[in-house]
Amino acid sequence: MYTRKECVAMLLAGGQGSRLYALTKDMAKPAVPFGGKYRIIDFPLSNCVNSGIDTVGVLTQYLPMVLHDYLGNGQPWDLDKMNGGVHSLPPYQNSKGASWYEGTANAIYQNITFIDRYNPKYVIILSGDHIYKMDYNKMLDFHKAKNADCTIAVLDVSIEEASRFGIMTADEKGFVTKFEEKPKNPTSTLASMGIYIFTWDKLRKYLIDNEADETQDKDFGKNIIPNMLSDNQVMVAYPFEGYWKDVGTLDSLWDANMDLLNPKIPIDMYDPNWKIFSRNPIMPPQFIGKDAVIENSMVTDGCEIEGAVDFSVIFEGVKIGKGAKVNYSIIMPGTVIEDGATVEYAIVGENSVIGAGSKIGSDPTDFADRDKWGIAVVGHNINVAAGKTVNPKDIISESII
Repeated sequence: MYTRKECVAMLLAGGQGSRLYALTKDMAKPAVPFGGKYRIIDFPLSNCVNSGIDTVGVLTQYLPMVLHDYLGNGQPWDLDKMNGGVHSLPPYQNSKGASWYEGTANAIYQNITFIDRYNPKYVIILSGDHIYKMDYNKMLDFHKAKNADCTIAVLDVSIEEASRFGIMTADEKGFVTKFEEKPKNPTSTLASMGIYIFTWDKLRKYLIDNEADETQDKDFGKNIIPNMLSDNQVMVAYPFEGYWKDVGTLDSLWDANMDLLNPKIPIDMYDPNWKIFSRNPIMPPQFIGKDAVIENSMVTDGCEIEGAVDFSVIFEGVKIGKGAKVNYSIIMPGTVIEDGATVEYAIVGENSVIGAGSKIGSDPTDFADRDKWGIAVVGHNINVAAGKTVNPKDIISESII
């Protein structure tokens, strides 16, 4: 017998993350390391815990092994519950056969039985690839106060960015009057954050109806939200003011990591009242060599630094050799930067080796044609032999011998 929950969270974490290229070749996007000691999925999971939501279904599909191992029994997030807790929900076979998740709405539809276990009044739908802190309780209170059927968290974006998002128009009381998924010519700048609260009995009906209609996509932005709006269901926009970043591209992932080093950016990773929890290995303290120089950077436990590091995020267990230079870069766990190598404006994945004297990336001021400049990326478990060069914008998914 399951204890009834007022609100259950469903976290969409099955996407391929193809725009992260080499970084998601071997793992799902929400499992990609972030911020020196986290993975992307730590943020929505920690938001749930800090908001008092103790039942979370994590919908996985693409290369889920790393993510499943990382989630484990949910203990780091205090989600190892007898009633509730965190549950990995990959697609499965039932009496009608087996099917991959065909879209965001279909993924929730396939897990109606899981949600019904807890007989919730509300369901919150979350994405697994956003960096932000948010009290979902405040959004739920807003949903209740408006007697809403659907509440959509929104950010005010620039008109130039608006065509990348689901865009809505709302009246002065916050009620949604129009919704367009990624419009070519947006008429509003209220952008959906991909965070929804639904009254469950309403959402359940629309999911079933959507599944039965073979002419429709199985997607919240393309179908569920427009269908509810056309039926005059009560839909409201919940304004969010704070740091939020979709890290679905290489540039945005690099930007978000660099934001952590900028004291002017309003995301406090050290707030004792809103901790970001993670599953971290136990490692010894950092070793900083006598000739090492570290400035404006985050360096995590277990690192050995002999070279120079500036404006960079260095994950656990990284080794940076003598004479090596790392500037404006993200070095993920277990990677070795050998003596004399230079890494600039780059992302280097987990457990890779950058050979002695190699050069990865370049400072944009050293590049004559800025249109050809970009972040250099080396994937996970890659060896770059001594003396090799990886140019700006290069994305390396195989070793360079």
